[in-house]
Amino acid sequence: MSNNSILVVGGGFAGITAALEAAEVGYEVYIVETNPYLGGRVAQLNQYFPKLCPPSCGLEIQFQRIKNNPKVKVLTMASVASVSGSAGDYDVKITQRPRHVNERCTACGDCEKAATTTVASEFDFGVGKRKVAYKTHPFMFPMRYVVDADNASDSELAAIKDACKYDAVDLDEQPKSIDLKVGAIVVATGWKPYDIAKLTNLGGGKVPNVVTNMQFERLAAPNGPTGGKILRPSDGAEPKRIAFVQCAGSRDQNHLNYCSYICCMASLKHVRYIRERSDANVTVYYIDLRTPGRYDKFKAITEADDKLSLVKGKVAAIVDDGTGNPVVTVENAVTGIKTDEKYDLVVLATGMEPSIAGLKVPAGAVDADGFVIDGNGIIAAGCAKQPFDVMKTAQSGTAAAMKAIKTVVGR
Repeated sequence: MSNNSILVVGGGFAGITAALEAAEVGYEVYIVETNPYLGGRVAQLNQYFPKLCPPSCGLEIQFQRIKNNPKVKVLTMASVASVSGSAGDYDVKITQRPRHVNERCTACGDCEKAATTTVASEFDFGVGKRKVAYKTHPFMFPMRYVVDADNASDSELAAIKDACKYDAVDLDEQPKSIDLKVGAIVVATGWKPYDIAKLTNLGGGKVPNVVTNMQFERLAAPNGPTGGKILRPSDGAEPKRIAFVQCAGSRDQNHLNYCSYICCMASLKHVRYIRERSDANVTVYYIDLRTPGRYDKFKAITEADDKLSLVKGKVAAIVDDGTGNPVVTVENAVTGIKTDEKYDLVVLATGMEPSIAGLKVPAGAVDADGFVIDGNGIIAAGCAKQPFDVMKTAQSGTAAAMKAIKTVVGR
């Protein structure tokens, strides 16, 4: 007798889509997500293309579907500890970290007011701060606070607990171990921005006014650390000259061998963000501007900006001029002229690396780049499979659900 439940590892757009498609035709599905919220990287975006909708727009519908479907069971702050068995009959051990906030939470925010310690916000990629009692973003799902007990003192924890009039703070909560029996596993573990500390020649992590494309996304987001104003991290000034460096770590044998598919589109979208907010001069340094298929139109509209320069050329180095301005050394591939250009802010279009690259794979096998390979009841979806945009991620989630159902039915 094969087991008819399906495990989805990762609660980003691909995982949510796969889970809902399977649950809505009658299968029991478990979503295991390491973050305190569902929505993955999409939740961290200001807007996604081509229509430039805010992420709450696409995610809100999915969250509603999850709320209305008792067949979807969500485990946040959880990860897969081990998998044994084979297609149709897997035994999975899940470890769940304590949230220290139970279901009685109404997200009133009194715990956050009582907290005093602040730490760098993971949700804002370190460009913002959060308190030790926090909610990552306004449309967080599940809508429940998190208490980061590791970074708070005992007296602060006591104050946080006392502030909650719903008795929702549980400081005694311990890590839990959960055993599941499932017939198929969808691996939708998503992507992480390539580590800029490895891009030493581009000032990665050393030059304060060099940020990643995802940090820039948070600076442009109304729920981000600057309330949607694009400001330099070093002094909070509004940049008047901004450069984008494409393929930062992608298409590079020393870093990521592949094209990350969507970074060119992300930078063109960022040019639109800038234009909505200021009349700054923008230069994009690229190897090839890749706007796949239907995105050509987006590129054409963005290119029509007279304060935008697109320069075909490889950036060799970025250094600080001593006063916080990044200086970009670049060779123009068309003219062959090498120049040093000074900017107020530089955005590195860092590539998409599979989230599990360099880590133990929750299930199945990976290729040389860290992308998950399908096999034996284990199905990859979204950016765990290859770099995708949101639309293709959703499509791959649906495809993964079909394969998972086929596995548990045993056809």
